[in-house]
Amino acid sequence: MLTSFAVGATLFVEMLGRRGESRAIQQTLFSWVPVGELRVDFGLQLDQLSMCFVLLITGVGSLIHIYSIGYMADDPDRRRFFAHLNLFVAAMLLLVLADNYLGLYLGWEGVGLASYLLIGFWYERPSAATAAKKAFVVNRVGDVGLTVAMMVMFAAFGTISFNGVFTAASSADERALTAIGLSLLWAACGKSAQVPLQSWLGDAMEGPPRCPR
Repeated sequence: MLTSFAVGATLFVEMLGRRGESRAIQQTLFSWVPVGELRVDFGLQLDQLSMCFVLLITGVGSLIHIYSIGYMADDPDRRRFFAHLNLFVAAMLLLVLADNYLGLYLGWEGVGLASYLLIGFWYERPSAATAAKKAFVVNRVGDVGLTVAMMVMFAAFGTISFNGVFTAASSADERALTAIGLSLLWAACGKSAQVPLQSWLGDAMEGPPRCPR
């Protein structure tokens, strides 16, 4: 994790030396979903905004790992804990580095899965198992918003790539933009435990302390 933070910091310094228009780095890895009119490539995009989150995720993640080495030292299932924790970090990085909404959705769902696994880490406790299921269900309710937003984007713009959506949004129908905005807001409420989807957050403390939710 510290190595990931060091790589991120190195890229940050390199990015500072570039001109503003060349600071965004985009890399397409492979064609992911070629279905009918929907063409989605699996790619990553690193720009000023995602760079900030990469440093935040890997930096805080490193501190959590260091703390957890001592905290979980006597737990017989510590290897499983670190596997779940690294799944959470990997999903977060995919979420902030994806160059389209489908990639973001994959990272988004990965974060939800990892949260479920971490909250229910001590699954032999009934309270932990119940809390994990509540978090999973409530987050899925919020995820409906992101799913609807992606569907409206494709129907209105013919694309779900970030660049394509941003370009088309300037001349889009206001009703479509409103539907997308409200759907994304609903999704954000679920993931960040805002009213009315906040009920799972308090019970999330059933998981190992200091873990990300």
